[in-house]
Amino acid sequence: MIVIIAFGVSIIVAALLTFSPFARSDAWRATVTPLASIIGSGFLICGPLLAREFGGAALLAMAALLVIAYAAGWVIRFNIRHVEDHLATAPFADPIAWAARITQGVLALAYAVSVAYYLKLLAEFSLKPIAVDPAWQPLIANIVVTVLIAAMTLLALGGDLRKVEHVAHGTVSIKIGIIAGLLVALGIAWATSGAVQPLPPARVGWASLPVLLGLIITVQGFETSRYLGHDYPAELRIRTMRHAQWIASAIYLAFIALLTPFLSRAAQTEGVAGILDIMELIAPALGVFVLAGAVSSQLSAAVADSIGAGGLINEVSRRRVPVPLAFALAGLLAIAVVWLTDPFQVVALSSRAFALFYALQCALAFAVARRNGVGDWRHRCGFIVIGLICLTAAAVGAPAES
Repeated sequence: MIVIIAFGVSIIVAALLTFSPFARSDAWRATVTPLASIIGSGFLICGPLLAREFGGAALLAMAALLVIAYAAGWVIRFNIRHVEDHLATAPFADPIAWAARITQGVLALAYAVSVAYYLKLLAEFSLKPIAVDPAWQPLIANIVVTVLIAAMTLLALGGDLRKVEHVAHGTVSIKIGIIAGLLVALGIAWATSGAVQPLPPARVGWASLPVLLGLIITVQGFETSRYLGHDYPAELRIRTMRHAQWIASAIYLAFIALLTPFLSRAAQTEGVAGILDIMELIAPALGVFVLAGAVSSQLSAAVADSIGAGGLINEVSRRRVPVPLAFALAGLLAIAVVWLTDPFQVVALSSRAFALFYALQCALAFAVARRNGVGDWRHRCGFIVIGLICLTAAAVGAPAES
């Protein structure tokens, strides 16, 4: 019965997000890209990891992580409104323009690694039910990832970025539908389980701080709105980025809260396998939901980061490189990362690169606010505090997804 209800909820939610009039609006389409990137594999990984590291304080730790992410999003939204205008008219030798180029270089590296990482995970999940010789699995996974990136690139080169956004739109709709089904299943299990296992003791200390800061990568992605200026006006991107963070935060908090009866068990597991064990404990068929959610999460997050990377290259070239070609160049960089490195080994670099990018964005916001007289002292203090937090994450954050 739980499986039937969860499946029904998933179908209804996915259909509403795909076929309703709102789903075809620019407001939703501009929300999809950051939302797809934010909800990658994080919603599967965070539960067991936070339960293991923070015990009964897992929900509070998740809330703290989301507050940090929202604060970083506030900086990015300030930069969409003010820094973009400054860069549009700044001379080539302007120090702020050079700082922005360094920031964009850091982000380009992070995007290339994250796209390769997301799609490598997708290939691993897709090959999981298939009996493949372990010696051949890495090669087959790399081929699958290359084909996926090539297909997205051909879509972009065949028209405009909207075709690729349709892929993100569809996978996000499916993913949110699956998440809704999982949340309903957890809620029903909690309501009908009777005796609830005691919560593990809350553990909050300095030793867990690197893990919490390392989890920033699981809630990042909102910065993709910064590089969608070729398709959407600034105010729409600011508003929809905020909405994407609200939706993602609600999903993360609901997921951790509904895991409460299973925190003791979750604390003994980690990663996707941990969530798989818990959902199969509720109903064996729910394991299929977890695998489907994992695959759709990786695909939508990879597409969203690819879109962000294309927009980034377009902006760095001062619009000289068209968006479809920029998307193709980003795809080639991701393919190079796939074949020349192991994304599981370099994900720590990606985590820290994103944190460093946010710190540099804080520096840009502070510099523009001071030079152009926008904002007030509270804005500047906020930029400093958030920048220091991000620098700390870049220096000591543990690679939670490695």
